[in-house]
This record gives sequence, C-alpha cells and structure tokens, in this order.
Amino acid sequence: MRVALIVPAPFETISGGYGYDRHIVAGLRTASHTVKVVELPGTFPLADETTRNAACAAWDALPDATPVIDGLALPALQGMDDAIAARGTVGLIHHPTSLETGFGDAERDRLRTVEQRLISRMARVIVTSDATAEQLISGFGIARDRIAVVMPGTDDAPRGVGSGSATCEILSIGTLVPRKGHDLLLRALARLFDLDWHLTIVGSPLRDPAHAQTLQALAQELRITRQVRFAGELTGDALESLWQRADLFALASQYEGYGMATAEALKRGVPVAVTGVGIAPTLVTPQVGTLVQPGDRDTLSKSLRRVIFSAALRHDMAEAAWQAGRALPSWDAQARAFAAALAMKD
Repeated sequence: MRVALIVPAPFETISGGYGYDRHIVAGLRTASHTVKVVELPGTFPLADETTRNAACAAWDALPDATPVIDGLALPALQGMDDAIAARGTVGLIHHPTSLETGFGDAERDRLRTVEQRLISRMARVIVTSDATAEQLISGFGIARDRIAVVMPGTDDAPRGVGSGSATCEILSIGTLVPRKGHDLLLRALARLFDLDWHLTIVGSPLRDPAHAQTLQALAQELRITRQVRFAGELTGDALESLWQRADLFALASQYEGYGMATAEALKRGVPVAVTGVGIAPTLVTPQVGTLVQPGDRDTLSKSLRRVIFSAALRHDMAEAAWQAGRALPSWDAQARAFAAALAMKD
C-alpha cells in the first residue's frame, strides 16, 4: 500500500494528534507499506491565502498514492472538493477543528462549512474515537458505514515511580490552546494554597501564542508562579523523566477527540484528574482517578484537593491505573487496524 499523509508542519515535533500520526506512520512502514509525509507550511486551522496556495502546490505534487489528510490540515484545501473526491482521499479526523475553542462565530462557521464540504467528498473517514464518529454522523451528516474508528495505541512504558517528595508533582500535557482548559486547571489549583503541590505544563505555545501569554499572566495574577512551570514542547527522555516523577496527571479539557495523554498516564500507572471528555469516561474509574464535567472549576478543585492531600489514596490509585493500563491496545495493533481501514476505502 502507498500512502501520502498530508499534515501541517512541523510533523516531527508538534504534540497532540501528531503523536497519533507519527505512531501510525511508523507502524505502517514497519509493516512494509510506503508512506510519504507531506508537510504543509502556514497557519492552521485558519488557513490564509499563502497557506492555501502552498497546499494546492503540494497536492499537485503528490505521488501515486492514497492521500490521507489530517483534519488540522483540511481547511487549507478549501475549494478542492472535486480533486479530493477524484483521488479516493481518506480523512484522518481527530476532532472537527470547528469544535476548537477560542474562535469567533464567523471563524467557526467558516471552518465548519469547509470541513463539511470536504469530508463529504472523501472515500472514507478514519476517526480516533467513537465520540468523534458520532459527531461526524450527527453534526456533519457523514454516513456511519463510511467511518472507521481506530483508537490510539499506547507504547510500552516503564511504571512511574513518583516524586518521592512531600510535594505532589502534577503533570499536564496539552498544546496551549483554550480547548485544553489550562486556565481552569490553574484556577482550580490556586484555591489549594494550603497544600503542597507543583504543576508542570508540557505543551507547545506556538499554535496560539496569545493564549499562551494569557496563561503565563494568569499564573502571575493568581500568585502561583513559583508552583507552576511552563515547560514548552518536550519529547523523548525529557518528557519521560517528567512522567516518571509525576504523582498525578491533570487536564481540564473542554473537548477531546480521544485524549491520548490520559491513556499514557494509565499506561505508566499515574493517577489522573481529568474532565469527562473523549475516552476519559470509559477509561477513568474512581479507582484510577477523578472525573469532573468540563468547565466545573469548583468540583475540579475539590477533586484535586482530595488526591493531593492523601499520598495513600494516590498510591492505591496508581496501582489501579497500572492494572488498567495493561489492557490498552498497542500501537502495532492500531497500525494494523489503520491499514485495514485504508484497504476498505474502495
């Protein structure tokens, strides 16, 4: 099988859904499929004229292969409905970009219109969760039999050992965009001034620099700058070191297509405090962590207090998380499922 995966640049360093893309590419190549990654320069998902021109040029230069368009890149291909249909294109939709927070109504409507037009012309759509599949069916009118669900896999990972400190080390991973709810997490933690905690936020500030600056200012306003570290984008050993020292993983997302970081926490035996979006309601039981509704700062703060206060509770949750993580699918298995979904496009 020959595949051309179309993604925004830079493919190798940006986190979030790109982690899924990178693992799938590696798995397909290991299985002897040919995969060319086509990186598009520009602004995403609100593509300007320069970005759209670059996308058109990249499309014209595609090799003889099945095009697979990552959903974040999709708006750059505005107006290419017929070309997408003619090539038997497959969409890889982590979640519709029109569901991102931080956009005005006009921007959201524009994204939704482009996505609906282009996704409807695709031979098949691969999504990363049942929740995203339902969103495309109910909100975009995509037929269920044209959608394949291939959830993320998880890497084998050593069990986290925790910080071994009186300070509860909290790790949060997510690109610094409004949808990830870092502001809510900061406000919830700021209430816990009587507890000993430290938060490290890992995520690129480049997608929305203005919002990233707002988060820095919020930490100052809340007088928690000494307890919060914005680590930027981290990969490899630097990120694994943080995972190993984490006593708790926390994320207050308003919406997730899946929520890979939550699954990665469980894989390492790290308790979680997250919002009930994406796969979290399926994975997170009271034994492995706490689950609150998106936007509920009061309940999130109370839940965090309970877990941060009790090292014994975190110990029990860590054991349950480790056991739950053993049941999560591998990336090799999910790459095979992805290949099978591509093979069904005709």
